Amino acid sequence: MISRTLSASSVSFTPTRRRIAALLAMAGIVAAIAAPNMARAQAALDSPLRIVVGYAPGGATDRVARIVGDKLTAKLGVPVIVENKPGAGGRLAAQQAKATPAGQNVLMLANPAVMIVAPLVFKDNGYDAERDFVPVSHVNAYDFALSVSPTLPVRELNHLLAWMRANPQQANVGVPATGSLPHFFGLMVGEKAKVQTQVVGYRGSAPLLNDLIGGQVPIAIDTEDVVLPQHNAGKLRILALSGEKRSPFASNIPTFKEAGLDLAATGWNTFFAPATMPKDKVERLATTIHAVMQDPDTQRKFKDAGMTPVVSTQAQTAAMLKAYKAQWAPVVQKSGYQP
Repeated sequence: MISRTLSASSVSFTPTRRRIAALLAMAGIVAAIAAPNMARAQAALDSPLRIVVGYAPGGATDRVARIVGDKLTAKLGVPVIVENKPGAGGRLAAQQAKATPAGQNVLMLANPAVMIVAPLVFKDNGYDAERDFVPVSHVNAYDFALSVSPTLPVRELNHLLAWMRANPQQANVGVPATGSLPHFFGLMVGEKAKVQTQVVGYRGSAPLLNDLIGGQVPIAIDTEDVVLPQHNAGKLRILALSGEKRSPFASNIPTFKEAGLDLAATGWNTFFAPATMPKDKVERLATTIHAVMQDPDTQRKFKDAGMTPVVSTQAQTAAMLKAYKAQWAPVVQKSGYQP
């Protein structure tokens, strides 16, 4: 490369010039070596990215995927497609993401039911949560809400617990699905409060809320974003939320700890990549999602949807998953729950 621009017959080399020429030659060699690697990095996502979601369009997980997906399209320069694969509590989506052919760009957006609970209660999920997937980025957290029917004459958590102890046969607690996080959180409430609870599983939040509002079930546990609009409309009463501190969306509702029960727990949505995805792609997606979650517009959209955005590195995401499993595994195993 240098021989084309400098020649011994036309330039008198001093020691300084020789040193400069040598450095330039070395730089040219390094650039030639680095060019293919840079090209590969730029081409790492030269095809569309699919985000697989294990739930139907319109739900909380789907909304998260679409908010982040829209931002990723601009930052990655490739189309981002949200692909809904509902069924089996999100496990079908995990099976599909695991089976992604080599060379395709796929992320899965999953919650604890898929990545923490299912591996503890199902003998064969069709996937191994820790071996078949790599955590990429934790993007939001949500509280669980304990609500009561307007027909139940209690307005504080301690009054409800007293009523449950006095009426164990009526102390049914509705949850949107058996084996869900609200199900196991209900068991945590019963154990911590030393009250008998009969968990009643529904086929989703809509029929649960209908029965709670109508008085067919006295108590329900579901996620805050689902229940809060009904609470604000006066159709039911939220007595406590499960966060460590009060929710920014419901600052007038106490936490369980403030209400006298030493209990805290949250749910989340986290992006995972198939373990077969090259490490450089995973890292690029992790850093890009991290940047997306720092964007004020992204955070506003999460909050407008009633969800708390989380900015998390790949290492922080892995640490969160480890701590979460340590918290929930004993609860799930002690419950003896069988699908």
